[in-house]
Amino acid sequence: MTLWSGRVGGSLDPAVWAFLHAEDAELLPYDCEASVQHAQRLHGAGLLSDTELADARTRLAEIAHDPAGYLAEDEDVHSAIERQLGDLGRKIHAGRSRNDQVAAAFRLYVLDACAEASKEIGAFALVVLSVAEAEADTLLPGYTHLQRGQPVTLGHHLLAWVEMLDRDRSRFASAATAAAESPLGAGALAGSTLGLPGAPGQMRNSIDAVADRDFALDYLYAVAVLYTHLSRVGEEIVLWSSAEFGFVKLPENAATGSSMMPQKLNPDVAELARGKAGTAIGRLTGLLATVKGLPLAYDRDLQEDKAPVFAARLDTRLGLQALAALTAGLEVDRERMALAASDPLVLATDAAEALVREEVPFREAHEQVAARVRDGSFVPTGTAAESIAARGAPGPGGVRNALAEARARFT
Repeated sequence: MTLWSGRVGGSLDPAVWAFLHAEDAELLPYDCEASVQHAQRLHGAGLLSDTELADARTRLAEIAHDPAGYLAEDEDVHSAIERQLGDLGRKIHAGRSRNDQVAAAFRLYVLDACAEASKEIGAFALVVLSVAEAEADTLLPGYTHLQRGQPVTLGHHLLAWVEMLDRDRSRFASAATAAAESPLGAGALAGSTLGLPGAPGQMRNSIDAVADRDFALDYLYAVAVLYTHLSRVGEEIVLWSSAEFGFVKLPENAATGSSMMPQKLNPDVAELARGKAGTAIGRLTGLLATVKGLPLAYDRDLQEDKAPVFAARLDTRLGLQALAALTAGLEVDRERMALAASDPLVLATDAAEALVREEVPFREAHEQVAARVRDGSFVPTGTAAESIAARGAPGPGGVRNALAEARARFT
């Protein structure tokens, strides 16, 4: 079924039909929700009776939960819904276009996707916090340039993951705010003459209402940044689980083997999280390229806005859940970490700061310690545990304080 067949005689060429057909079944419940909102506005204008409004609510609720009703001959989800509503569907389309209809449904979809992402981020963060709590005392060398720098605790390092995730939640909240406006009433681009009451949160400009996809870009941006963070987490797990580091052992319920090498236990979840970051960035870039040259108001190019968002939502949910399972099952080799943290060179900065406390200018202190490192005469006067205790936040006490504060944010 098409909604524009009154203008075009005959049927479309099969290749044209296949090219134009929208894969938008995921919008079904959201389009039904937006259609209820539109029906209420028609009722408010006296264009639907009480009985028709009640019938519309009932039928749309049924259609929303029956994706089998979307048939191959339907051009898109909107035509599928109107067909199933029959004569009532033909009447409900008064005062709206597929332009504001799809924008309204898509905004509701993105709102739901943002809420889902925030929930999954929170669940993953709580897993990380549980591991951080168990490892609040576990010594670990902190790295810069992937070279040992200063001693920290594993708990402190894992709390850095949590901070990234918290910022990710804020980005999804921002995308949800952008999606919460309503384009209903904009029609094709200039509203209608039917005098429909305004929708809650109605957008100010009818042309912008049907043309805007900033909310989808905001969502894809939030996903892209989230996946850059998940990629960094994945990279660290890949490194830590290698024989060269040996800091953690992978759980067998979240790792894979090799089809040829029987000894292998591979960090595929971590690697795929790293790999999907590129895909997430590509989806954002792709939609930016799609919208960059479009004249206002609506253009069929915008049919391409949904596929990347649908795929991003799935990847977000599955990626966070898989990484939560992986992280929860990591077996930490505390002795191996402590051995790495016992490298005397990780205390070089402490030695320079000890000279500063003796009123040696820092640059001179730095040069003195660097010279001892260079000629092999550097000998630390303390231990890694004493070092982190003196620096507060990276140590067990600081970690436990930060854990309490972070849990309050995520629970």
